[in-house]
Amino acid sequence: METANELKQVVKEKYGEIAKASKSSGCCGPTCCGDADNKIVGYTVMQDEYDHIEGYVAEADLGLGCGLPTEYAGIKKGDTVVDLGSGAGNDVFVARAIVGDEGKVIGLDMTEEMIAKAKKNNEKLRFNNVEFKFGEIEAMPFGNNIADVVVSNCVLNLVPDKQKAFSEIFRILKPGAHFCVSDIVLKSELPAGLKKSAEMYAGCVAGALQQDKYLSIIKETGFSNIEIKKTKVIELPDDVLREYISDLEIELFRKNNIGIFSITVVGYKNK
Repeated sequence: METANELKQVVKEKYGEIAKASKSSGCCGPTCCGDADNKIVGYTVMQDEYDHIEGYVAEADLGLGCGLPTEYAGIKKGDTVVDLGSGAGNDVFVARAIVGDEGKVIGLDMTEEMIAKAKKNNEKLRFNNVEFKFGEIEAMPFGNNIADVVVSNCVLNLVPDKQKAFSEIFRILKPGAHFCVSDIVLKSELPAGLKKSAEMYAGCVAGALQQDKYLSIIKETGFSNIEIKKTKVIELPDDVLREYISDLEIELFRKNNIGIFSITVVGYKNK
């Protein structure tokens, strides 16, 4: 597996390609990576459907998520919401429909192509209380205590230092405020071929933590009232697994019931 900086570069490149493609072609499915020719392949086995939700903007939905964090986030009218890894703006625009004109929604992304695409989408919508900022989750360009709610959709597993990511979430939340994130977690160990793949990392699998460890980091950061709101089993197709592990390893993978899950979890910053 590459170093943290090299992994970040892989993620930037892959998500930059998605943004340039300008069409829904799932990345945080098993193959954000693409095929041998580096072409984007459209698997969306992790994605939940958004088109029934108020505020949904089709041009902003690139099929990159693994949950619906805004449905469980308890966002209220007038809130300030920060969306981490905001991509083309999908969750930002859904949150904007909830906070209304009185609130504010800020999207943060480390991929310049995504920021450009999100801003272009917002130009069409003409929301003056929506903002997209370039930056990294491990060092957010925000002051302390600015957000009522922090959301994120299948992005924190792409951050090498998850302890730092949750520390930054804690820092920018107001006292008594909370986060709601959808993310990929594991139960049992992945085969080595998957764990060592940078492209599986970009596809939100190799970088995923064991669920107990993930929840432990949240608790150690200082959050309370931590609760998993939704769990969904993620099934990787054999043809995707075959790119990284042998048929025998696939058989053992299935036999051992190695669990890959999408969870939507909330946590509160004490007053």
